[in-house]
Amino acid sequence: MRLLLALLLPFTVFFTIGKPFQGLFCLLLQITLIGWIPAAIWAVYALSNWRTDQKLKKYQ
Repeated sequence: MRLLLALLLPFTVFFTIGKPFQGLFCLLLQITLIGWIPAAIWAVYALSNWRTDQKLKKYQ
């Protein structure tokens, strides 16, 4: 579900993983159509890092 959000509304992913300041910056980037693609890539990357962090916390 978050992956779909990362592609359609990239800034919302940052709010769901607890990074509101990055979410606001991503929203500013997303406002332009040219910035939408980099914002989506950044959101997917941040989401994958968050999932990795969650798995590492589980094993510690």
